[in-house]
Amino acid sequence: MTEIIMNEITYTTQKMAGSYAEGWHIWGWEVPIYLFLGGITAGIIIIAALMMLKKRGKDFPVSTNRVILWAPVFLSLGMGALFLDLTNKLNVLSFYMTFEMTSVMSWGSWILLIIYPVSILMILSTFREGYSELYVKISKKLETIMDGKVLKLLEYMISFSEKNRDVIAKTAIPSGIALGIYTGILLSAFNARPLWNSAILGPLFLVSGISTGAAFIILLSEKDERHFISGIDVKLIMTELFILVLYFIGQITGGASKSEAINIFLGGDLFTPVFWIFFVFAGLILPLFLDWQESRGIEIHPKLQPLLVLFGGVMLRIILVKAAFILRDTSIHKMLY
Repeated sequence: MTEIIMNEITYTTQKMAGSYAEGWHIWGWEVPIYLFLGGITAGIIIIAALMMLKKRGKDFPVSTNRVILWAPVFLSLGMGALFLDLTNKLNVLSFYMTFEMTSVMSWGSWILLIIYPVSILMILSTFREGYSELYVKISKKLETIMDGKVLKLLEYMISFSEKNRDVIAKTAIPSGIALGIYTGILLSAFNARPLWNSAILGPLFLVSGISTGAAFIILLSEKDERHFISGIDVKLIMTELFILVLYFIGQITGGASKSEAINIFLGGDLFTPVFWIFFVFAGLILPLFLDWQESRGIEIHPKLQPLLVLFGGVMLRIILVKAAFILRDTSIHKMLY
């Protein structure tokens, strides 16, 4: 059994590193979507946990009590997308039967295993306050099941979570940070892709994930909360731009292979306008400009800025994954011809 598990981890790692890669079909749309949904989940968990610790449920109900319900939903959708991309789907449980210190996938599997119970406990700790009407409806339906025993169990779990809300929130913050960083390290750990081989990708994906989480909260929020979270997102976008500059500096000065790889975003290739227009401009610069315009009293559609941030988060991951495989195919073509 151990040999089967290690073979699966080794095969998956080799596939990601390029040993069996033959083109873009190795990683389709599923992996970028998984990375995006993992990032937004991390962002939601971190922001919700911080708001819970600050006791802001009355002033900011969406970010404190309601948005956390989406965390396991997004994570499950992301896991579903990743499952579709797995070559050996029957061996998916093998990742949870051992822990391989040198395997990024092994680390990620266990991080995800922690995120689910943490997010569920967060939901339970805020459910009565955040979804009071839904809680009443569920309670009435559960009263008739097994003489109310199911309802008593639910109430016990909710009361336990409410009582330990701060402990849960303090556990959620490092868990969310680990998930956000993991979505970047999943790429950066593989030396066969010079475009990914940067320690900056972990922080970049973490900040991007928190920013997209904030953007999703803005979509669901009313005026005061929307304004407050928008202010946080502006700072996150500016931080993301700074980290992006560090990423480019690291690639340009990191040796011939990295310098050549980063030229796909600088040298007039098709990916140059795609990267700068659809990610940097549409996903970062334009949201900052719209926020500035709104601060000057110019009316901006409240959904436009967060939608652009979410779009930019998706494009970042699609472009980085796609570009790395295009670079590999180009390198092979040069060697052969």
